Amino acid sequence: MKRPAREAFVLVVIVAVMLIGGCGGQNEPPGVKKSRTIAAENIELKKQLAQSSKEIEKLKEQHGKELDEQKKLLQTCLQEKETWQNKSRQNIRSQVKGVLDTVLEENAKLREENTKLKAQIEELQKQPQ
Repeated sequence: MKRPAREAFVLVVIVAVMLIGGCGGQNEPPGVKKSRTIAAENIELKKQLAQSSKEIEKLKEQHGKELDEQKKLLQTCLQEKETWQNKSRQNIRSQVKGVLDTVLEENAKLREENTKLKAQIEELQKQPQ
């Protein structure tokens, strides 16, 4: 039974030496370290890109909603404008009609008065002086 214990001890010592030595990681050439750094940086940049893409999509969606609201508001305003223009036209027509009716009525009265005055003038001219 001594043998398995001895093998276990040797194995533990080898593992300890490897851990202390850094498993040979300290002896990596500079190109490998640089590659790992670049790979880590690429991963971080991809995460940032994904996050930026999500933000852009969110902003596009928000912009689309706001644009739809503005289009609806514009349509409502155009309809209100048309309604007010129609009311304005009707109001102008009714005012013109009112003024025209008054002018025609006054004109009729003046013609009638003119006719009466002409008749009176004729009567006065027919009378002996």
